[in-house]
Amino acid sequence: MKLTADSGSTKTEWVLTGKDKAVHWHAETEGLNPFHLNKKQMLDILQPMVESMPNGGKTVCDVEFYGAGCALPNRQEIVRRVLESLLPAGCRIQVESDLKGAAKAVCQGEAGICCILGTGSNSCQFDGQEIVTSTPSLGYILGDEGSGATLGCTLLNHVLKNLLPKHLCKAFVEEYDISLSKVLDSIYSQPQAARYMAGFVPFLSKYREEPSIQELLAEEFEKFFQKNVIRAYDTTLPVHMVGSVAYVFKEELAKVTTSLGLITGRILRRPLETLLTT
Repeated sequence: MKLTADSGSTKTEWVLTGKDKAVHWHAETEGLNPFHLNKKQMLDILQPMVESMPNGGKTVCDVEFYGAGCALPNRQEIVRRVLESLLPAGCRIQVESDLKGAAKAVCQGEAGICCILGTGSNSCQFDGQEIVTSTPSLGYILGDEGSGATLGCTLLNHVLKNLLPKHLCKAFVEEYDISLSKVLDSIYSQPQAARYMAGFVPFLSKYREEPSIQELLAEEFEKFFQKNVIRAYDTTLPVHMVGSVAYVFKEELAKVTTSLGLITGRILRRPLETLLTT
């Protein structure tokens, strides 16, 4: 049996398939970014997941894990060793970046540009088989333009500094029951700050017809393409996108790519379904 995983910073989707590629089991766990979690935390998440698999995971002989935070070999090794400790001896375990998995899914064997826009953001140029070049994913502190975390951060900034219209600031405070002290504590003192900030993206979707929200989205998405795509890749290639933010705001993204002279390609919410058939 083959176990395939698509892991972002927020959640991981797992699918167990047989030789005929039929799905025998499906589950979701928390995200397993090795920059955010240590080995013990990963084991605590994965142990009950493996136990819930058919035959307790004893029939798994092949694993493909595509994960956020897994671009560097040392981080890949952390995840690989955790999985190795829970699965049968001799199981083939391949750990690669979520960007590689996303590129395989959206480019579908052809050359193109792949952009991940979820809780975090990332991008690369893909030749149909391998990543040719990529811009570094620096996280929400150093630069995660276009991501859910950065969108949420910008929204919080605009609300707390009263840069949005009064009715939107009022609606936001009422919907999330926030205060300045709660926000600062959640971002600077609590774990998973990126996930916390990305949690405010539904507000942007709910009020997407508001001119001020449209402006915020357009500015943030343009920053993403200017810094991560236009200066880095062959822009005659189609620009494919994958992730929760990409899917929710696909119309807004298409407007920005068109205005920048880019070719809008496929936009998927999740790469896993396509990965299972490639």
